[in-house]
Amino acid sequence: MSISGGEVLFVKCVKDGIPNRDPLNESDARRMFGEDDGRISLSDVSIKRDMRDFVLAKCPNGGKDKRDFIFCRQERTEDGKLLGRQNLAEKILEELNIKSSKNKRDNLLKAAFDMRVFGAVYSVGKESFNQTGPVQFGWAHSLHPAETKYVQGTVVMPSKDVKVNEQGEGQGSQQGTIWTTYTLPFAVFAMPAVINANIARDTGMDENDLELLLEGLWKGTQYRQARGRGIQQPLMMLHVEYKDPFFRIGYLEDFIELKPEREVWQGGNPPTSLPEVELNVSALEKLLSENENRIARIRCWVHPGLRITGNLPGEKQELA
Repeated sequence: MSISGGEVLFVKCVKDGIPNRDPLNESDARRMFGEDDGRISLSDVSIKRDMRDFVLAKCPNGGKDKRDFIFCRQERTEDGKLLGRQNLAEKILEELNIKSSKNKRDNLLKAAFDMRVFGAVYSVGKESFNQTGPVQFGWAHSLHPAETKYVQGTVVMPSKDVKVNEQGEGQGSQQGTIWTTYTLPFAVFAMPAVINANIARDTGMDENDLELLLEGLWKGTQYRQARGRGIQQPLMMLHVEYKDPFFRIGYLEDFIELKPEREVWQGGNPPTSLPEVELNVSALEKLLSENENRIARIRCWVHPGLRITGNLPGEKQELA
């Protein structure tokens, strides 16, 4: 069954880590705005990685219907070599008992969740296609100024083996190595996404894909772990479906704000925990109400620890 066009607004927080580092800035947080603004940003790539890893774990070997493989992933051969696009594609098609395919695009779209949803670029020899995905995420920006901290520590293990001479004395470095990193004590981010119904028909994205996308967005944020990424928690997710596939309100993230006002957090005094903040959705509530005749359905998920001012319209969903 084809899906309706729509939008998603996702809000999450992070403690003691940076979800998406900037390699051009000593792996500090990404800053797309001026220094006086103070906000930090996350790329859509990091969010999609969360979802892909969740689907890989939830649907091993493509799931029971062999429709939820992940094409864009890291996989190695037995001798440790990374598989390229061609071998990854062929590995998926082999699971479907397709030994040779003259139409890789259609077969991979049927088999790979991330290709149907996010699109893909495939170019190997004479075989190539560029498929735009129906779901496009924007960048996530913090809803307040945020400051990162430069910290260091030591690793207990020495970097090299310690040799012992004939007198029983240790030779060489017996100390662990020193590490340094940037970390973020706390931040709240908002990320928008749009769902194009016409492109979804082209890729074959259906209702099952949509539900897995929303589940992966929420649970994938909790599932993917790495020390430097910090402890992440989804706070709110809003899914708006429209009656007209060519209509979109747009920029829903601009109609929410974090309280107290940003002036309170400027000057080296950003929020440090969830109880210190409150999400004001009053402007978003008004905007959705003004467009209710063009909206087919609204669903929202809210973490119980998030304080909200205003009311989110639509169906309140239980957190699984």
